[in-house]
Amino acid sequence: MSTEVLERLGKYQVLREIGRGSMGTVYLGYDPYADRQVAIKVAHAEQLNDEEGGERYRKMFFNEAHTAGRLTHPNIIGIYDAGVDGEICYIVMELVEGGQTLKTFCKPDTLAPLEKVVEMIFKMAKALDYAHKQGVIHRDIKPTNILVTASGDVKLGDFSIAHLTKMDSTKTMPLGLVGSPRYMSPEQITEDYITNQTDLFSLGIVMYELLSGKHPFAAENFSRLVQRILNEDPPDVRQFRPDIPEELVRILNKALTKDRAARYQMGMDLASDLSRAFDSLLEAPQENISEQEQFVAVKQLDFFDGFPDAEVWEIVRAGKWQDYRSGDQIIVEGELDDSFYIIVHGEVAVQKGGRELRALPAGDCFGEMGYLAKTKRTATIVAKGPTSLLKVNSTVITQVSLNCQVRFLKVFLRTLIHRLSVTTEKMSQEF
Repeated sequence: MSTEVLERLGKYQVLREIGRGSMGTVYLGYDPYADRQVAIKVAHAEQLNDEEGGERYRKMFFNEAHTAGRLTHPNIIGIYDAGVDGEICYIVMELVEGGQTLKTFCKPDTLAPLEKVVEMIFKMAKALDYAHKQGVIHRDIKPTNILVTASGDVKLGDFSIAHLTKMDSTKTMPLGLVGSPRYMSPEQITEDYITNQTDLFSLGIVMYELLSGKHPFAAENFSRLVQRILNEDPPDVRQFRPDIPEELVRILNKALTKDRAARYQMGMDLASDLSRAFDSLLEAPQENISEQEQFVAVKQLDFFDGFPDAEVWEIVRAGKWQDYRSGDQIIVEGELDDSFYIIVHGEVAVQKGGRELRALPAGDCFGEMGYLAKTKRTATIVAKGPTSLLKVNSTVITQVSLNCQVRFLKVFLRTLIHRLSVTTEKMSQEF
């Protein structure tokens, strides 16, 4: 069967070719059982039949299904199926609308805004954290392996050389010099022991390119590239984009450090720092208030009744103190957000469709549904006067101690249940 006249593979209809790469040709397909369009990657017949490299190529091709197929994450391309039809090997995966990769945003004349770069790398860091906890190391993080959807979201793909660190890891690709040289970590180049930190170093290179349009270790040949990755620090990224804040430079340098002990240990560590940087990019500078003053104000709130001082300190340091003037919008109806807000001073108005529904005083809180499920906000919150809030991000809170997380979750759920019961009672009275 020729791949030029494909009409069906297994139960899938083959509609048309939509892409071609080193590992296979990608077709737009249709799954009649699930009633959805899919992407079908078909292995190159000439590479499968090569006497010397055919078996290795086949193993790499199906390795994507073996590794990525066990991962379910919103920022990782889903693998649905894999099989052989006659002599044709294929993998069925999630269809990503949009058709462009991060490479589009790695050129000096097409750079994305700083907050968009932070958002994209934040999502990739969380996706990698999830994959690493499942025992999967990607080993080929680069802009062309990260797709951008029509809505601007990002999804990681191409797990063809991924490595499993547990269970049936003998079935995955062997260790050694594998990957794309321009995005390799020092330990990949020296064929040293590979950990999840390799992916984070590669993600740091991608971040550098997204911020500057330049490669941090640009070299005219392979040997010079290796020398730079192993022994030289990249140029200060602000040479190419002076408006990059110091906090972002610090994060980038930590991701790109050659010393694994000083590099980010887990993707969630990187994501947490990026979350704080994202907040500072979007918000105007606030009048400084000391941590001690924040602690004293927060400690007095009923929300933290029963919290030991040490855990209150954890929350204060994990959260972000925010000050607003009268009339400032804090959250906007219809926007996505995963933060929970505790009112420390002042009062806020809950508005829907421009109409005020109720006011929330100091000690109260809001944003629980967005925090819990990262859904679109169902109301707008506006400061009714000078107002101070403690903003708690769902990613950052995972960095506090387990006891603190449990205590925080108990109060959070109690607040959520109370809010839902009040709403239910109000609805019953209306009907």
